[in-house]
Amino acid sequence: MSGKSSVYLSEQQRESVHQLAASWLWRSELPTWLLIITIYGGWFATVAWWQTLGLVPSTLLLIWLTTWYMSLQHELIHGHPTRYPRINKLFGLLPFSIWYPYDVYRDLHLQHHIDEDLTVPETDPESYYFTRSRWTHFNGFQRLLVRVRNTFPGRLLLAPLLTMCWAVLNIWESFRQLNRAATGMWLLHFLLMLPLIGWLVQHNFSIVYYLLLVTGPMLSLVSVRSFLEHRAEEAPEARTVINEAGLFWRLLFLNLNYHSVHHDLPGIPWYGLPQVYRSHKKEYLERNQGFFVKGYGELMRRHLIKAVEVEVNPYFPDGRPEQRDLGREKEHE
Repeated sequence: MSGKSSVYLSEQQRESVHQLAASWLWRSELPTWLLIITIYGGWFATVAWWQTLGLVPSTLLLIWLTTWYMSLQHELIHGHPTRYPRINKLFGLLPFSIWYPYDVYRDLHLQHHIDEDLTVPETDPESYYFTRSRWTHFNGFQRLLVRVRNTFPGRLLLAPLLTMCWAVLNIWESFRQLNRAATGMWLLHFLLMLPLIGWLVQHNFSIVYYLLLVTGPMLSLVSVRSFLEHRAEEAPEARTVINEAGLFWRLLFLNLNYHSVHHDLPGIPWYGLPQVYRSHKKEYLERNQGFFVKGYGELMRRHLIKAVEVEVNPYFPDGRPEQRDLGREKEHE
């Protein structure tokens, strides 16, 4: 399950991708299986032997592994390593990253893959843009917070705090409103946290330390990937970036820096994205109207102080009309 049908550049590309999909490597999904084994084995082994490894090396390893786990969950959502969503889900349920229940991430992310709605405020769940009405109601401090968040350092520092606050509020609202589906999802999430907490306690690894100094930096790293993945543009295909990141970031994010390719062909496995991009680089840069970044270092230099202009979406300043009408209907129910 990839979330939408594939968009090929040409019939020739369709045939070449189908040939790759028929190869032993793609059919076996061996890289993804090895990734699953490495992440699970690495996390439990690092906690078990952290006193031998040392606190700092163990912390760095755990930050990498939990960030990698978020990237793995993304692969699971898009139909890897098996074609059976329920089996894939089993590999993404353990809450190493604490703050993101798999079901919440899956549902919001698949909604995000409706490309016509990309960046549309209050429709795209991963949009950083606001409607004109909401922006008007922000006070000066809130607007400043949004602008600081849209600098590179601001995203690194604020993303963990905002995600943690979102999780706490989501839990509170789910139980307060007696939302059975959401409550059940969070209860399962808490239940699955018990063996992880038990493993940390058994090996004298501080739970508070793990929450603050492992998952906090993990959330910061995840926010690096999402920094300027999308922009407001009239054409949906021009809203998604190509980022020619270095090997470190490509490996950590499982090649999601080739984001425009991923949105067109969401079913392609992570290890296939570079080859597909390199074979059709010129066409993809024409398709997304030159929305290109040389790497995350360029983003950091460009937006060390200057914020990305992500405020009111100029093409959808009031969101989608049908979305507003649906909201009014719900208010009168």
